[in-house]
Amino acid sequence: MKKLGLIVNPIAGMGGRVGLKGSDGEEILTKARELGAEPRSPARTVQALQAVKRGSPSFILYTYPGEMGEYEAREAGLEPKVIGEITTGATTAEDTKRAAAALADLGVDLLLFAGGDGTARDVYEAIDSRIPVLGVPTGVKIHSAVYAVTPAAAGRLAAGYLNGEASETRDAEVMDIDEDAFRMNRLSARLYGYMKIPYAREYLQGSKEGGISQEPLDLEAIAADITDEMEPEVLYIVGPGSSTAPVVEQFGAEKTLLGVDLLMDGELVARDVNEAEILAHMDGREAKIIVTVIGGQGFIFGRGNQQISPEVIRRVGRDNIVVLATPQKLATLRGRALRVDTGDPSLDEELRGYYKVVTGYRRRTLIKAM
Repeated sequence: MKKLGLIVNPIAGMGGRVGLKGSDGEEILTKARELGAEPRSPARTVQALQAVKRGSPSFILYTYPGEMGEYEAREAGLEPKVIGEITTGATTAEDTKRAAAALADLGVDLLLFAGGDGTARDVYEAIDSRIPVLGVPTGVKIHSAVYAVTPAAAGRLAAGYLNGEASETRDAEVMDIDEDAFRMNRLSARLYGYMKIPYAREYLQGSKEGGISQEPLDLEAIAADITDEMEPEVLYIVGPGSSTAPVVEQFGAEKTLLGVDLLMDGELVARDVNEAEILAHMDGREAKIIVTVIGGQGFIFGRGNQQISPEVIRRVGRDNIVVLATPQKLATLRGRALRVDTGDPSLDEELRGYYKVVTGYRRRTLIKAM
């Protein structure tokens, strides 16, 4: 019988909706909790495990105690074999490394781990490429290619691998960024190494492509198109990215490159806002969302812009979402669809379908989101 290992980073992703752009470090974690952040990993891990259970009739699950996998496994209706010890409510990166090493020593056929880039880095440091792994995306920033596009996709791919239906493996990048620099509006990413993952293109997100060469004239044309279409007394929620920056700059203001900013009536009304601040500004107002596409991955929601939460998106409505991307950025998708992973499966279903992506002045390209 196949053996599946499971590790959950219980704090991964907590900084997203409160605008902290990560959850690495005790100080940031404390601040996230003070701002009302709630764990994202448990529910998303359960989604993944339920998909594994549906797709694979029998396997042995090994995991760490409590919030590092045991709770999630039992909630998914599984009976795990629990190893190791933790201090409940105070898990660290060292716990992740110990768990990964112990599960590799047990000879699990696949190690499923839930977290973000920091978690992938911890797993890599502990086991390198000794065994195949697969990431369940629960973090704020996910540049690494070891992750599936959604928790359910991770579960389906894991089940296929355990069943022998997805037997191919490939080396995938483990990336991480400097969170302190990230919070100061600077993106500094580094490749740490490679881990072996089960391969099925439709289930995997690929690595984020940074440093994409985009024509400034294309970005200016896109910004001019969008600003010409702006309506009075409508709040515009502008997502992160260098592609959206020219929209704000059209009004003589500076965009928060890695945060969410708010525009209304030609003025920047708030910078680097979190979910609660967005909702407060939306109160009683019509609103629209302006987002770009993550190069190489295709995500428009769920990667680095969790401040634009399911509640925000539902209040705005699908018809009031504006997606922009230069032709150069769309080319990095290599035929992939756009992606949504808001953390709310029913909303993700509603957001699927075709979008008219703004690619220039009065230019649109019809692309499907999945």
